[in-house]
Amino acid sequence: MKYAFLSALLISNSAFAASQFTPNTNQQNALNELYKHLHQNPELSYQEKATSQRLAKELTQLGFSVTENVGGFGVVGIYKNGNGPTVMLRADTDGLPIIEETNKDYASKVTVIDKSGNKVGVMHGCGHDIHMTSFIGTAQQLIEHKSDWQGTLMMVAQPAEEVGGGAKAMLKEGLYTKFAKPDYVVGLHVSASAPAGKIAIAPGYALANVDSVDVIIKGRGGHGAYPHTTIDPVVLASRTVLALQTIASREVSPLEPNVITVGSIHGGSKHNIISNQVKLQLTLRSYNPDVRNQQIAAIKRITKGIALSAGLSENEHPEVIVHESESIPSTYN
Repeated sequence: MKYAFLSALLISNSAFAASQFTPNTNQQNALNELYKHLHQNPELSYQEKATSQRLAKELTQLGFSVTENVGGFGVVGIYKNGNGPTVMLRADTDGLPIIEETNKDYASKVTVIDKSGNKVGVMHGCGHDIHMTSFIGTAQQLIEHKSDWQGTLMMVAQPAEEVGGGAKAMLKEGLYTKFAKPDYVVGLHVSASAPAGKIAIAPGYALANVDSVDVIIKGRGGHGAYPHTTIDPVVLASRTVLALQTIASREVSPLEPNVITVGSIHGGSKHNIISNQVKLQLTLRSYNPDVRNQQIAAIKRITKGIALSAGLSENEHPEVIVHESESIPSTYN
């Protein structure tokens, strides 16, 4: 594995070209073992205690001034190496509630009880284990070659990325005031669509707005053998899932990228019982903030319209809950 580093950002001489450094065999083996350790020991958002301690240990051994528990289990490492700009390198640390089915010999076997009381598997299904390994490998190479650059290196391990709260918490706690305000921020994300060994960059919009939305569809329950005496929320939820797809296909301009995905649908408890409600969990993606607002307004309008068509009273209309604390704006390079 080769690491291409933006040393030119740290060097006072702008004519200096970015260097390429290659870890030796021992370093490469150590990074592979670090990757496997992180992959086998994932932690959910807001629970990244052991992960943060491991990253803090790695940075401390490299000579960084390290602060733990920033905005939760965030880690900040500062290394001052003369006069020059401040460059922040960032990685995310949390895993996802997914059972790993890769059959790898280093697969995660971790299970935990989530905030809803459900037993869930945990894995790094979004590449944060790779991000953290690259993060430490980059720090190692920059410290080893510190004679080639000048400035301040700011290493930030961000927790709770998957729920959108970790970065906000670190900023609120004074990431850019208590530690340093970076002149440049560099991050990466692995991609299954790019060939191994290749680096892809995107001018303009690189990552989309992200919103998590819950929709609670209400109805009037009863016996499954007497559906005519009920207003079935499962049927209403089914209509809603399909109707929401017309927002992207028939309401938003085809020139504006946007996605509405229903990632979870739950309702009812038994074969022959019609329940009183069904819960949908949605993820919304867009680039343009006006499109984001259009998506949310359309979701509220469509769900209310379906409830009205079923004869539900106003107090039985769906609840649309936008988790603003988890909302993330788009990334524009």
